[in-house]
Amino acid sequence: MTRAQRVGVASTIFAILYFLAFFEVIQLPLVGDKALQEILPVLPWWLLVSFGSYSLWSLGWGLFTFRDCPEAYEELLVEISQAKDDLRSRGVTVD
Repeated sequence: MTRAQRVGVASTIFAILYFLAFFEVIQLPLVGDKALQEILPVLPWWLLVSFGSYSLWSLGWGLFTFRDCPEAYEELLVEISQAKDDLRSRGVTVD
C-alpha cells in the first residue's frame, strides 16, 4: 500500500467518523453536548489552518537549511546549467 493510499484510507475513516459525530449518529464518550456543538463545526477549519501552518513552516525550514547540503546544492547548480545549455541549443534565450 502506497503512502497516498494510506493517507486516503485514514482520511476517509476520519471523515466518516467526523460526519457521524457531527450529525449526532454516534455519541462521543467523556465529551459534553455543548462542547461538541462548539468544537465539531470548526474542526475542519482548524485542521486546514494547522496543515497550512505546518506546510509553510516546513517549506521555510527547507529554504533556511538549503545550503547545509553542499553536494545537493552543487548538483542543483549543475542541473540548472545543463538545462540552460539545452534550452540555448534549441534557440531559447534564457538570460
